[in-house]
Amino acid sequence: MIAIVDYEAGNLTSVKRALDYLDIPNRITAEAETIRQAKGIIFPGVGAAGQAMRTLRRTGLDDLLRERVERGVPFLGLCLGSQIVLESTPENDTRGLGLIPGHCQRFHPDFTEAGLPINIPHMGWNAVNETDRAPSLFAGIEEGAEFYFVHAYYPVPEAPYRLGSTEYGTSFCSVLGREGLWAVQFHPEKSGRPGLTLLDNFNTYCREAR
Repeated sequence: MIAIVDYEAGNLTSVKRALDYLDIPNRITAEAETIRQAKGIIFPGVGAAGQAMRTLRRTGLDDLLRERVERGVPFLGLCLGSQIVLESTPENDTRGLGLIPGHCQRFHPDFTEAGLPINIPHMGWNAVNETDRAPSLFAGIEEGAEFYFVHAYYPVPEAPYRLGSTEYGTSFCSVLGREGLWAVQFHPEKSGRPGLTLLDNFNTYCREAR
């Protein structure tokens, strides 16, 4: 079973529907024992980083997630989850989980695409490149496949943890982490076949890791 962490954020049910479609056993949960028994953890979400971390600290889920990752349980952060796994973000001046060294930045209004100012937030389909750095997660997904993004901030992890990139006014890290601990800035559950393949790859990794 894969635990979808319930920390009072949005977008949890769309992740569950994607896993259900793939016949992957899963549960949306904030229960510590259920998360401890899970073979893998997905940390999705939309919303503000400050509120997310306040909920995690209030419920003790912050320490539990750190402990599970330290014990080698596979972990996948989605969208807001790709920012919370870092040490800090300027959104609400928030301290993150610190699972991956680095911080977040906000898209600058001076960034341009084709000579025109970018829209903030970055919203829509965009290509993800350099995915050969995360072969377990991107098996069967073509280089440059497009995924669905909605975000105003983006991850800036330390160099060894940068596993994929996307262009939007600047080249930013859209896949980060290491083997067994991944986060993606996009929404795989809203990204059609490439996104479903990524979620299926994560489940395969979870099964084999156990």
